[in-house]
Amino acid sequence: MSDARSDALRQQQADALIGELQRQGAGRLTIFLGAAPGVGKTYTMLSRARELQRRGLDVVVGLVETHGRSETSALVEGLEVLPRKRLDYTPSNGRSRVLEELDLDALLARKPKLALVDELAHRNAPGSRHERRWQDVVELLDAGIDVYTTINIQHLESLNDVVHRITGVRVSETVPDAVFDRLRDIVLVDLPPRELIERLQQGKVYVPEQAAHALQAFFSPSNLTALRELAMQTAADRVDSDLREAQTARGLPGVPLRRGVMVAIDGRGQSEYLVRVTRRIAERRDAPWTVVTVQASAVPDEAQQLELDRAFALARRLGGDAVVVHGGNVVEALLDHAGRSGASTIVLGRTRERPFARMVNRTLTQQLIQRGAHYELTIVSTPEARAKARRSVHQLGGYLTRNDAALAVIAATVATALGWIAERWIGLDDLSLIFIVAVVLVAARTRMAAAVIAAGLCFLAYNFFFIEPRFTLLIGARQGVTTVVLFLVAALVAGRLASKLRMQVLALRAANAQATALQTLGRQLAAAADRGQVLQAGREALKRSLGADVMIRIGDQALHGEGAPAMSDKDRAAADWALKHGQAAGRYTDTLAGSEWWFLPLAIDGSQGGVVGLRFPSQQHRLGAEQRRLAEAMAEDIAQALVRTRLVADLEDARIGNETERLRSALLSSVSHDLRSPLAAIIGAASSLDNYAEAMSREDRHSLLETIRIEGERLDRYIQNLLDMTRLGHGGLTLNRDWIGVDELIGSAVARLQRYEPGARFEVSIEPGLKPIWVHPALVEQALFNVLENAARFSPAGQKVAVEAKLLDDGQLRIDVRDRGPGIPEDERKRIFDMFYSVERGDRGRQGTGLGLAICQGMIGAHGGSVEAHPGMDGRGTTIRITLPRIEP
Repeated sequence: MSDARSDALRQQQADALIGELQRQGAGRLTIFLGAAPGVGKTYTMLSRARELQRRGLDVVVGLVETHGRSETSALVEGLEVLPRKRLDYTPSNGRSRVLEELDLDALLARKPKLALVDELAHRNAPGSRHERRWQDVVELLDAGIDVYTTINIQHLESLNDVVHRITGVRVSETVPDAVFDRLRDIVLVDLPPRELIERLQQGKVYVPEQAAHALQAFFSPSNLTALRELAMQTAADRVDSDLREAQTARGLPGVPLRRGVMVAIDGRGQSEYLVRVTRRIAERRDAPWTVVTVQASAVPDEAQQLELDRAFALARRLGGDAVVVHGGNVVEALLDHAGRSGASTIVLGRTRERPFARMVNRTLTQQLIQRGAHYELTIVSTPEARAKARRSVHQLGGYLTRNDAALAVIAATVATALGWIAERWIGLDDLSLIFIVAVVLVAARTRMAAAVIAAGLCFLAYNFFFIEPRFTLLIGARQGVTTVVLFLVAALVAGRLASKLRMQVLALRAANAQATALQTLGRQLAAAADRGQVLQAGREALKRSLGADVMIRIGDQALHGEGAPAMSDKDRAAADWALKHGQAAGRYTDTLAGSEWWFLPLAIDGSQGGVVGLRFPSQQHRLGAEQRRLAEAMAEDIAQALVRTRLVADLEDARIGNETERLRSALLSSVSHDLRSPLAAIIGAASSLDNYAEAMSREDRHSLLETIRIEGERLDRYIQNLLDMTRLGHGGLTLNRDWIGVDELIGSAVARLQRYEPGARFEVSIEPGLKPIWVHPALVEQALFNVLENAARFSPAGQKVAVEAKLLDDGQLRIDVRDRGPGIPEDERKRIFDMFYSVERGDRGRQGTGLGLAICQGMIGAHGGSVEAHPGMDGRGTTIRITLPRIEP
């Protein structure tokens, strides 16, 4: 056997070497492949050709279609363009015209190193040597000329039917797949559907009339997405083929690309064997693989579910996925899941085939072959292939429980009694409906096997007790035979329909319960604002949906439910292992299975940042597939919510940091002149004392020293205020509150401003009887000072700034500062409190200084107050309203 295999490998290697040598003697073909027109194939081809020409390669443009695109035409300039061949063509309408085609003979005579021939699938004009352009390209390759060409995926012959199913358009111009065997290289030119549609709308692909029609037909987003995936698959397959041939020619093992494989199991024998076979198939193809079971009934029996659980666990250990699909029709469910998951190969075990089902083509294998024509179907004969037409009584017992059998007997007995009563006391002649109702009731509450037994018992009871001659199974009249036969058929059909409906309802109920649990969890997680709320919502949802004790651990923080048992050292070891390795551990797994908890990892920011621990009741020895899927899905949702809250917190921290920097910049800019003024006064007084002290009187020297002391104290106060205000953005500002009178506060701010703006005029109105307020005097004065400064600078010369202070009915103090300036438009009154807006435009005076209103708002906001902009009293100017609450010490 080993010698035969070695001979086969050597033969494959020889064939690959011969093929490679043959390709070396001919021209090399490079195809620029696209999913649809307009993706830029010609543009990419010309760009590549210009680069090769700059390197000294002999490049000739045999034929390129620019379709009027200026950027494509610009790339043709500078390349040698072969004149096209002109052909006279007279169609059936008699109107003769001249067509231009590739001049194949001239190109062969020129024999460049590289020829550019656009649109490989083009049909040549009548009178040309070849009917199709790809035949021209083959002749060029045979002549030893390398060729660059372009093609869209819909023109490949083997994909013609696939493209027709996707787009509804039958492409007439196709290229045989054999041309692709001449490939030296394939270049996939890709463009997302959204960008391609934008190019189409901009008129870069077709003229506007054609573009509008194309958007409604071929260029729909779904079609473009499907064609794009098809192009990628084709390019990948070609690369895979070339790689295998090159590796084989060099005596190296091939490296195949990935293909999806799906195996269907039913838990009725040899499921684990099928999983292992599928794993080997997928390993040979380097493909992802999935194990699928279709759950047509409500809940599989104990033995069947146990086998499915073992097969699913084996699949996860071997690196595959495990999925439970609900559906009444096994064939439809398998094909639907294969389509959704992108599987191209379906693996099945040898199924039992009833003779009647086989005769009418209703076996599972026959239906998959008929309806799954686009899939590769692999039938695996297991060591214990189930080829019998019917199962044994022992196997049937796996589907029929004692309770089901008892219910069938009771239903037949009750139906017989009701039939006797109806016939004797009511005079009802047709009693078959009573027995049919009994069969339907049994089917609606049990499995199909019980319904069949109920139908058989009802058939015998109906014949024995109510069909002449009675108390025998003989039937005297011909119509009696017809009656009981039709009754049996009706009972079986009704039972089958009722059982199928029950299975579908139960399957939908299970799927709905899972979807509801996930939807409820999603709503709760969406409303969670921080990590603590996410953990609490996740813990409650898991406990409510799974009925288990729940523990969620993130780093060193763990959230336990009330009354949850403490974890042992073995439990903590399982949790640490799941956290470290990112895999489930503990109970129901093969890792530290002695633990009472089942731990699932939480992937946070690409790392395993936490675990979810679930402790089910001790009597639950097996974890159902639905419970496992629900727990894993909820754990994934919790992890995503934790990632979201972390990102939100990071963004908030970044925003606060950014706002803090803006605040500091504005503060430094706004108070710079207040720092310079006392410094200038101190420097001036000190210089005067230094130069003229001896010539000055005692009173003058004392006045200068007093100026130095006052300005120094003022400078110290400004610096302290600045330090306090820089902490405002961090929330670390300490409000050193003290009592201060409103008149003193306003008077100090007005007097201070008039020292710097001697021309500013104010009209102060303070409500009599205003009591002192408990605030940080320096901060409130600074805020009021800068509001007054803005108002004074925006007011016309000679106009007074009105300052009004009054106590509101709710006990708040309101200070209005009104100017007579140009005012602020209504749509900008809120924007002036924006940091950059206020600094750059809104509240800057003509000299470019002044504290931003956002800073004033922060100072007043630290006291629990607010700053608002309103229109002036008579429609002129602006009113800045400061509101402060009355706070007792």
